[in-house]
Amino acid sequence: MIYKMTRRAALAGVASVAMIAAGATSALAEGWKPQKPIEMVIMAGQGGGADRLARLFQSIIQKENLASMPVLPVNKGGGSGAEALRYLKDSEGDAHKIMATLNSYYTTPLRTDIGVDIEEFTPIARMALDTFVLWVNADSDIQTLDDYVAAVKASGGEWKMGGTGTGQEDSLVTAMLEKEFDIKVTYVPFKGGGDVAKNLVGGHIDSTVNNPSEALGFYQAGKVRPIVAFTPNRIDVFPDTPTATELGHDIVYWMQRSFVAPKDMPAEAVAYYTEMFQKLSETEEWQTYTKDKALMADFLTGDELQAYFLEERNKHAAILADMEGDGSS
Repeated sequence: MIYKMTRRAALAGVASVAMIAAGATSALAEGWKPQKPIEMVIMAGQGGGADRLARLFQSIIQKENLASMPVLPVNKGGGSGAEALRYLKDSEGDAHKIMATLNSYYTTPLRTDIGVDIEEFTPIARMALDTFVLWVNADSDIQTLDDYVAAVKASGGEWKMGGTGTGQEDSLVTAMLEKEFDIKVTYVPFKGGGDVAKNLVGGHIDSTVNNPSEALGFYQAGKVRPIVAFTPNRIDVFPDTPTATELGHDIVYWMQRSFVAPKDMPAEAVAYYTEMFQKLSETEEWQTYTKDKALMADFLTGDELQAYFLEERNKHAAILADMEGDGSS
């Protein structure tokens, strides 16, 4: 099964939702303010895309005075985010905790019995959709997708694909590649996307499917080479890198960058954080960052965001079932 979500579908209803959210939340938010520092839980280790983004958000919130109390990022990436999910579940009703999510928000509860149902959590805001690119070391002879497939097949199963935990986003994209091209790689998991990129540069692995933000510094330094993008259209910062779609392979995959809160967070607090992220989404720094780092800014809140989460959970359940059927998990 190939997972595809078009840009049109991703953007559907966003403009009207944002207008409604801006008006509906302001009145509620005026009546509540945090009484102590706000804990921003991160479902991943340090150095990866989720961690970088969360700390960028924290920095913008501070610089723009978007919160009346400090925001404190805390990494809880154990068990492919299971640690963070359980922590949020055990914080029911807490008005001073929010969590930065990625697609393991869906996959980890599906793969592991941790007693978490994401439908119980409180949606706050989706900030962007992140992208994926196939990377090789710049010293490699691989220049095209055909070169890559030939090299993997010639390795006899010894090809090392680096990524984050099994069942997380990188491994899903890897499984899609394996199925599409009838190839087999040895998947090597690391704690975060930053470690993945460093190990590709160091020659410890042969390829990755890092988010652009995780590999961009190495790309600009001439250390890694993008081979193909898994987006509907070419990524602006890599204009010479073709998409899988234009090469005849229907592989498109997004990573959501969102925030949620514990079950039963008071409505006034939900409104406060929703308005905080609405204002953040409008800042020049965030708009510039999304363009420079190949993210699609895509603000969504409330019931529409919850519906999106549940739809994506269903899609990822199908992807995981397909992987298990192929023996790829």
